[in-house]
Amino acid sequence: MPRPAPRSLPDPRSDPITAHERLLAALARRLAADTGADPVVVRTHISSLVLAGDTVIKLKRPVRLPFLDFSTPARRRHFCEEELRLNRRTAPDLYRNVVPLTGTPEAPRLGGDGPVLDWALRMRRFDPAGEFAARARAGVLDAADIDALAAHVAHFHAALPPVPLAQQPRTGPREAAAAALDAIGAHPARPGDVDTAAVAATRTRLAAAFAAQAARLARRAAAGWVREGHGDLHLGNIVRWQGQVMAFDALEFDASLRNIDVVADVAFAFMDLLAHGLPGLAWRFIGGWAEQMGDVDGLALLRPLAAYRALVRAQVALLSADPAAFARYWPLAAQLAAPPPTPRLVLVMGLSGAGKSTVAARLAEALGAVRIRSDVERKRLAGLARTARVAPGSDAAAQLYGTEMTQRTYGRLNQLAGDLLAAGVSVVVDAAALRQAEREALRATAGRAHAAFDLVDCQAPAAQMRSRIAERAVAGTDPSDATAAVLERQTAFAEPLPPGWDAITHRLVNDADLAALQARVQALAEVLAGTLKNS
Repeated sequence: MPRPAPRSLPDPRSDPITAHERLLAALARRLAADTGADPVVVRTHISSLVLAGDTVIKLKRPVRLPFLDFSTPARRRHFCEEELRLNRRTAPDLYRNVVPLTGTPEAPRLGGDGPVLDWALRMRRFDPAGEFAARARAGVLDAADIDALAAHVAHFHAALPPVPLAQQPRTGPREAAAAALDAIGAHPARPGDVDTAAVAATRTRLAAAFAAQAARLARRAAAGWVREGHGDLHLGNIVRWQGQVMAFDALEFDASLRNIDVVADVAFAFMDLLAHGLPGLAWRFIGGWAEQMGDVDGLALLRPLAAYRALVRAQVALLSADPAAFARYWPLAAQLAAPPPTPRLVLVMGLSGAGKSTVAARLAEALGAVRIRSDVERKRLAGLARTARVAPGSDAAAQLYGTEMTQRTYGRLNQLAGDLLAAGVSVVVDAAALRQAEREALRATAGRAHAAFDLVDCQAPAAQMRSRIAERAVAGTDPSDATAAVLERQTAFAEPLPPGWDAITHRLVNDADLAALQARVQALAEVLAGTLKNS
């Protein structure tokens, strides 16, 4: 009987991953020679990066997964070009160009003539300590970072055209959240305390939350709030570089995951700030974005969308064998999917120059709430930019601050507050509310939502109020148009609080520096939290 022919081993060069690794190693050697710097190679499950000097070369790994296909050079080129297009919207200085890799696998060249080995994205390198995730871990992520991020993302979203209804994805966050729960429930590395019952409970609660918001989601889709956003806006994809805050690494491989409601985009960063133990900054970010974007209404979707984003990160943690990350994101997902605690409405009232807006902003951060400003909503109703100026005594000023527009403004405050409270989101209303009818209406709004209600009477010495008004007018960056004459008129017609309101009224004197004010606001927040807990 003849002996069988020896079985030949497969040529390792024919395996796409092996070939990719060989090319990656040769590229690292080439960059080391070109830059004189020791290269660093970074791998993810879908990309490989070589960092040398101030340059980053990023390649798509030749893989086909359930959610993407990078298996051919043509597809890798396409997605490199998509990544360049998408990220030049928010980080144009980081993303340079797409280049062919030519030469040979042993001696590749960036660009040049000849057969193309693969395609790569050329980027500028930045210090990883500038990433928001790193800054959060180091304890240096601050309010200035968050304010810059809110402005950056609001500007980005506002410039995006709506995705036409016919081109919007047929499935949305509800289905994506369910898929993430399926993956978590089936994963063999899932911790034992995350049992079938826990996954099922989260599924049921989140499905109910999305069902409650289905009409709002559909309304917003028709109104143009679905846009081609970033798609992956967690803290690891945000950086402070050369004095600027910018988002990078937008999701390129699936358009359905970035053609989303803009609130689904910002819910990722909001959630990740919570996950990193920074709730004050999370609420500062989401409130600042909503005010600049003009989309306070959309924040009624915040809890379920943030829960969905936490589930995505929990799923990624399991796939990456990162139990610490899973332990951070899974409990947060379950918490956000659960029925919310009793919300509250806090009205911060007072004369112009008393510092209401500063108090309201810091109180919203401390309580975990959204601030709604009468000055901003008044101008939005009039079709004006939030910092647009109207001349005192002009016809425009008379119309903007007349009785009809004031009634419309308070109606808008009540509508927004009611929607947010019904969704379990607490609200701090920043408004003069010098007439008792205005205060009563907001208290009734809280009552209809079965929410707690408190009033903060913000006060300051008259000379200090006049000084603040003058400084604000010179700066020209605040929505308020108040003048010293307006302050005099307010003082004349302001109605006192009825005696029966003493139990829900907290007087806060804003007559010191910001550090002292912050201490007073924090003390007030603790009092308010205690009254809600004991009620």
